[in-house]
Amino acid sequence: MKAIFKEIISLCLYLAIILGCTYLTVHYAVQRTEIEGASMEPALYHGDQILVDKLTYRFREPKRYEIIAFPYRYEQDTYYVKRIIGLPGEKVRIDAQGTIFINEEALDENYGIEPLSQPGYASSPRILGEDEYFVLGDNRNDSIDSRSAEVGMVRRQEIIGKAFFRIYPFSAAGTIHSAADGKNAKDGGSAQAGTAGQENTE
Repeated sequence: MKAIFKEIISLCLYLAIILGCTYLTVHYAVQRTEIEGASMEPALYHGDQILVDKLTYRFREPKRYEIIAFPYRYEQDTYYVKRIIGLPGEKVRIDAQGTIFINEEALDENYGIEPLSQPGYASSPRILGEDEYFVLGDNRNDSIDSRSAEVGMVRRQEIIGKAFFRIYPFSAAGTIHSAADGKNAKDGGSAQAGTAGQENTE
């Protein structure tokens, strides 16, 4: 009888540890998100499921070209997933031809799926605050991002984490790289959290 009781106690402790580790992982380390919309094509597509690393930015600051998740201010449990273009303290401007300027120097990047046709608020120079980031979707003519008042500049404390791994579809599963990682791969959408995230990419 004592042996059975010990087995039950051991099983309960094991399950408690597993549940505890799962809780800590979901709430403090990784968040699963499902992409809805086309704002980050061709890096991420509608229906893609990705993992967001919630730990890295506890130890360092976000870098240019990294793909981040942050809350949509007007809908609970909904997040945007965009690429960092401008860093704190920088001056960002986009001209009529769609060229992005950082501190009045043209930014040498090719993440955009096509030439940017709507500079939005960035048609005039925007100076980022000490905790602000300027973000864009890779599908820039089908993306709501820092060019719009609906999103605006993203504050450091709003950033949930960095998109780092695609888990679905299985045929495209793998690490999401960026130029900040020293890779020459494209990455990138908006999303909703919980069991899955949703993206508004209008």
